[in-house]
Amino acid sequence: MEIHVRAYAQDDVPAMCAIWNEVVRGGVAYPQMDELDEKSGAEFFAAQSFCGVAEDEEGRVLGLYILHPNNVGRCGHIANASYAVSGESRGLHIGEKLVRHSLQQAKALGFQIMQFNAVVAENVHARHLYERLGFQQLGVIPKGFLLKDGRYADICPYYKTL
Repeated sequence: MEIHVRAYAQDDVPAMCAIWNEVVRGGVAYPQMDELDEKSGAEFFAAQSFCGVAEDEEGRVLGLYILHPNNVGRCGHIANASYAVSGESRGLHIGEKLVRHSLQQAKALGFQIMQFNAVVAENVHARHLYERLGFQQLGVIPKGFLLKDGRYADICPYYKTL
């Protein structure tokens, strides 16, 4: 299967919302608790510095990422990104393609660092990917993430110089 990552288009928003909401419902990765509808999703994705989608050769959106400043002003040179791959498309290395593309886009937009604030410690696949791509873990924040089942999980901040 050929996977291509490109900038999102307005027509992608329904598929992007469906994938995003799947992760939100899972309750183990994003801090957001509210799902996106087509209107709120269009506004949310438009507000990012860049959004990329991974599509197959038939044009089906299988994953996405959002890219934006991690903070403002004196910290505005640091980017942050979030990634989502549809459940049925996991295991195809789409996440790696999305992360690599986001690093290129972040650099092209003038960011100097990529930082992930809240990688859930139990998300070993994401952590292994980030470490393989040269990200460094900054430490552990005990019980920094509220899981859907009400337990708290540790989070691990990561960064990479671009």
